[in-house]
Amino acid sequence: MDVDGRPFAQIASVITISDGGVLLNGVRHRLRAGEVVDVQYNNIKAEFLVIWAGKRGTPSEGELGLQSLPSQPCLWESYLDEVSGPIAQG
Repeated sequence: MDVDGRPFAQIASVITISDGGVLLNGVRHRLRAGEVVDVQYNNIKAEFLVIWAGKRGTPSEGELGLQSLPSQPCLWESYLDEVSGPIAQG
């Protein structure tokens, strides 16, 4: 739900991921800190807490900082497994 109470679906880009959360870009709907949103990646959904949202008219407009909620699945596990393998062999 956005700040107006309307449900929405939005494709966004991931800027940074960590064990505790994610920074998204390209979010056109207004959200407030403290709200809970569902995020889906590779057919897996999880709930996140909005920590901050970029303000309109600033360079961070469209960015969204989210914190993982306890007991939610790690959406990025398959991606992290891919990129955390050996860098080189020799």
